[in-house]
Amino acid sequence: MELKSNHASPVLTDPAPVNKSRLGIHSSLLPYGQPGASVSSGKFVTIPRKKPGMFDDVRSNGWLDAMKSSSPPRKKLLKDFNLEIASDDVDVAYSSWMLKHPSALKCFEQITNHAKSKKVAVFLDYDGTLSPIVDDPDRAIMSDPMRSTVRDVGKIFPTAIISGRSRDKVYELVGLTELYYAGSHGMDIMGPVNHTEPNGPSQIVLNLLTNRGKKVNLFQPASEFLPMIDEVFRTLVENTRGIKGAKVENHKFCASVHYRNVDEKNWPTIAQSVHDILKDYPRLRLTHGRKVLEVRPVIDWDKGKAVEFLLESLGLKNSEDVLAIYIGDDKTDEDAFKMLRERNQGYGILVSSVPKETNAFYSLRDPLEVKKFLKSLVTWKKLNVM
Repeated sequence: MELKSNHASPVLTDPAPVNKSRLGIHSSLLPYGQPGASVSSGKFVTIPRKKPGMFDDVRSNGWLDAMKSSSPPRKKLLKDFNLEIASDDVDVAYSSWMLKHPSALKCFEQITNHAKSKKVAVFLDYDGTLSPIVDDPDRAIMSDPMRSTVRDVGKIFPTAIISGRSRDKVYELVGLTELYYAGSHGMDIMGPVNHTEPNGPSQIVLNLLTNRGKKVNLFQPASEFLPMIDEVFRTLVENTRGIKGAKVENHKFCASVHYRNVDEKNWPTIAQSVHDILKDYPRLRLTHGRKVLEVRPVIDWDKGKAVEFLLESLGLKNSEDVLAIYIGDDKTDEDAFKMLRERNQGYGILVSSVPKETNAFYSLRDPLEVKKFLKSLVTWKKLNVM
């Protein structure tokens, strides 16, 4: 199925609290990896030795507090007969939280009752949802049983993987050609390779050839930012080189600085480094993920907008007969949860073993429960085919 949409191009927005006139540069839709794109010289920032007040910027703007709260402390576990048992206080807090965000497994019948006679579309985050959270992002590998389950889901329902990783990377990790892939938090969307030709020039997506010679559709609302993101990525690599445990990744349309393996006493140094770099790039902004700082273009686009675009591409955006299911574990997934809640077009399901503020309706504890839920969804559909 081809990607198609009448969705308006995303607009640039000013990063608060910078009081400047709107930049007014309309985002274009250009081929992935546009040849000949120029990259200006890097703006390397020298981080001075620690001195009184040097981290005032990141303390006053709340970055350090956000970094500390981006991933809740792991549950205190007791080992008894080789089993991990949560302490009573954690169990009570989680049980209370689940009264508001009940298990999607326990409420499966309720979910499927709402799905009857409706077209179901499935949207999945990758890290922490289809794969476990690990210290090294390169080792977040999806299990073969999970891949098989997602393949079965993709055969029955329109299914998309929406990740903060680059589209190329998440496609490499999942490796299923029948799915949609939205990388860089939805700023780089690819349709399945088995789609048909577009119907006319009004399409806002591009037909390109993959290295296997198969046609795919791409939608890239932030293509003009590619040189800028690449420049910032190289600067971040240079300026965090001396911080043990820091890892910088280029996700094509955003750059990420992971601090999961960095001693907490060095978090202010990382935050200040990113802050100082962004002062030279008013068209970029910072967002917080799970133990990661992410630099993104200042455009009105997020995972919620990506879901809207994909629903519209599937001809489902304005339909009252659609039920979208979005499963994710991170703060960046909240935009999609919120969009589905406000439009009353489906359910967000948060993957978490600890209580969190969320716009999701339901919850699942971990990727194992995600796999069980997806398998149940496939079984339900097979038993209820008209």
